[in-house]
Amino acid sequence: MTINTFFQFLVPKDKKFFPLFEQATSNLILMATTLHEVVNLPANERPALFQKIEEFEQIGEDITRQTNLELSSNFITPFDREDIYSLITAIDNIAGNLHGAASRMRLYHVDKITKSIRKLTEINLEACQNIDIAVHELRDLKKIKKITDACNRINKLENKSDTVYDKAVADLFENESDAKKILIYKEVLSVLESAADKCKSASNVLESIAVKHS
Repeated sequence: MTINTFFQFLVPKDKKFFPLFEQATSNLILMATTLHEVVNLPANERPALFQKIEEFEQIGEDITRQTNLELSSNFITPFDREDIYSLITAIDNIAGNLHGAASRMRLYHVDKITKSIRKLTEINLEACQNIDIAVHELRDLKKIKKITDACNRINKLENKSDTVYDKAVADLFENESDAKKILIYKEVLSVLESAADKCKSASNVLESIAVKHS
């Protein structure tokens, strides 16, 4: 038993880190939902949603900053400090990639949205929802099955994103002759696929926390 684990039995239930984690994942779902809405709307209706994604990105950065400030000023934490840092960083990385995908669509004027882009935003949204489920279960680490089940779903979604991405890129090279469009679409697809990778990274952290406290 580590000193940190020992002190968990002596102090009141955490009131700082769990709410911050939950705020971060709730914000992540809003970002992923908005991005999925973007790719299902006509181009002229997207600007307002792009602006919302910018705002969600800023909120996420503020939550990450606040979590790291709490980490630097609190001696007692609900679980290992390294895991707290890894989890909030993983969530922030997902948000960064979702924001990056939206930014590229806006800056590169990607008016025509492909089925693969829509599918990847759908996969990312579902993965973010499962991260949120797992994070809420961190308050009671005696019941880890919901966490591990959510992590398994995230891993399957990440595998699906790889398949969608590979097929989309192959189709792009086979059917698109405009080199500029190939570069643009491949870039958007790549960032969306990276977001799914980051979701898997977050699930790895969550599963590690669950196993340590099982």
